[in-house]
Parts: sequence; structure tokens; C-alpha cells
Amino acid sequence: MICDLHCHLSGVDGRTPGERIAQVIEIGDRLGIERFVFYMGYPWSQDPAPDEFRRQNDQVIEALSHWHHRAFGFAYLNPKHEEESLKELDRTVKDGPLVGVKLWVAVRCSDKRLDSIIRRAAELKAVIYQHTWLKSGGNFPGESSPLDLAELASRHPETPLICGHTGGNWEVGIRAVRPHKNVFIDTAGSDPTAGFVEMAAGELGPERIIYGSDCGGRSFASQIGKITSADIPEAARKQILAGNLRKLLFPILKAKGVRL
Repeated sequence: MICDLHCHLSGVDGRTPGERIAQVIEIGDRLGIERFVFYMGYPWSQDPAPDEFRRQNDQVIEALSHWHHRAFGFAYLNPKHEEESLKELDRTVKDGPLVGVKLWVAVRCSDKRLDSIIRRAAELKAVIYQHTWLKSGGNFPGESSPLDLAELASRHPETPLICGHTGGNWEVGIRAVRPHKNVFIDTAGSDPTAGFVEMAAGELGPERIIYGSDCGGRSFASQIGKITSADIPEAARKQILAGNLRKLLFPILKAKGVRL
């Protein structure tokens, strides 16, 4: 089985969220992807107001409406709007179909405004995904690096967190989160260079690595290739492609009465 942690409704054709998710799943079928996780609607907003992140979450919920047997969704939130984000977390996860949280570039995740969101997400057993990057020309003002995520992880050591993209610069990202056993890394989005997965498996253990594609910004084939071409045991490959994400999702899916 392949489970893709990191999918978007943007970057693909379609007049509606339903048409867009259908196209993503059709393409994913060619590569043998059986489960997909979607977050953020379209067009994207780096610093969404509450009305905007609610609108985008509604697009994801609409997209999932006929694909619950294949796909899951995370709620897009903005910690600048702490109270509204907590209400949206309850609306979409506690009382809705979504199963995780997506945090992007509005606020660096070392900011303590994230703490209430992390605590509430943990109560709901929601999976928490934080975008991270290390841009050579400098990050956006609110964009997190893996070092920011390491700081957040140290404040919430019992809560699983996903380091999105492993910071792009994966050699730095792996080392930044290595001491924090509650942090998983996402392989999505960066170029499919040799050595990424091998280093991560050696430094973190394969149980802390999760495959994702970042489609439609990246192709499924190039991102799956990072895992299938890596010089690692077959058991580790299976963990990365599906097992680790299934394990993270299991508590909230069990609570919702959903089988993966």
C-alpha cells in the first residue's frame, strides 16, 4: 500500500473541488496510491483571515464528500487568529470529517500562539502537519524552519508533529529534529536527490519518515522515486510508504469509527 500524506487541490484542472480531487486520484491510481491526504483549498492564501481558511476547508470537505473511502483531509488554520482557529478545529475535526491540522506560513511555529492549537489538536487526536523550509534567499517572515519546529516539539514532547518537507534542505532538517522523538519528517516537495531517505533512516529510524508528494506542485512519480530507489530494507520502505502514516492516523480514525 502507498498512502500519500501531502496532496493539494491546486495545481490540477477542474472547475470544482470534486473535479479536482477526481483528477488527482485518477493520476495516483496509475502509481498505485491507495490513500490520499488533502489540505488547503484554492487559491492559496499565505495569511488567511478566518473567513478565508473556513472557505478553503469547506472546499476540502466538498472534495472529500464522494471519496471518504480513499481520502482524508486536514484543517488549514492560522495561529494569528487563535480563537477562530480553535473554533474551526472543532467545526471541521471534532464535529466534522477532517482528521488533522495543516499550518503553513502565517506564523512561525516557534511562536507560542500555536500552543493552544497544538493542545486542542492533541485532545482530538488530530494529526499535526507543519510546513517548514530553509530558503537560500531567506524565508517568508512567518515561514517556519525545522529549527522552529524543534522548539515547538520541545514544548509539546508528547504530541506527534510532522516536519513538512523536512525543511527542503533535508540534511539540516534531519539534524534539527533528530533529538525530538515526537517529530516525524515528510519527504514531499524537495528535488528527488539521492541520499535523503538513507540519511533519514540512519539518523531518525525509518519509523519517523512519511512519504508525501506535494501534488499538484510535484509529480507522484518523482516523489515516490525517493522511497523506491533508496538503499533501505524492504520493511523500512513499507513503513515509509504507508505504515507510519497509518499508525499516526489510527487513533483519530478509531475515534471517528473509520477503518483505514
